Amino acid sequence: MFVEQSPNAPHHATPVGPERVDDLARLSVDALERLYRAAGVPQTLEALSGAPVGRMLTVRGVLDRPGPRARLAEIARAPWFPWNGKSFSAFDADHGEGINRVKLLGDQFPFGLVWGASAIDGRPCVVLDYDKPENPWVIRQIHDELRELRDGLFLGPAMWKTENAPALVLWFAIDARGLSAPR
Repeated sequence: MFVEQSPNAPHHATPVGPERVDDLARLSVDALERLYRAAGVPQTLEALSGAPVGRMLTVRGVLDRPGPRARLAEIARAPWFPWNGKSFSAFDADHGEGINRVKLLGDQFPFGLVWGASAIDGRPCVVLDYDKPENPWVIRQIHDELRELRDGLFLGPAMWKTENAPALVLWFAIDARGLSAPR
């Protein structure tokens, strides 16, 4: 169960990890988890507003090995890769919503933005809540989180809800540093 955080969730002003998404894509699942554990949260959910660039970084398992990870990074960077990121709209500092941008399908799979405790370490994070009636069952089983590595650069685990706890599937990045994607 994920509990709502206070509106003034802790924020780390000290940047963590690489500055560039390409450099994050070179890291292993374990290295990304270490960065995530060290990262903080934005001051407000408004830090995510807009249509920032999104990028899949690595997938847990076979694709996390150096050779396959490099090929996956190339594929995720390719202009034809189907996931284009997420669009976010904050209602205020503590409440918001968003949707995934999927090429050829348009905006799909809405989610709510809430403060919560991370399934990774129990510390504060932004939880993307896909449990909405308009989403298909399979999408409602996704549990995404975000933490801020540095102003405007977010790292998140994408997890699958299991009976015991969400299980890590992959890591993704959201780059909201003025590099908005076309709507």
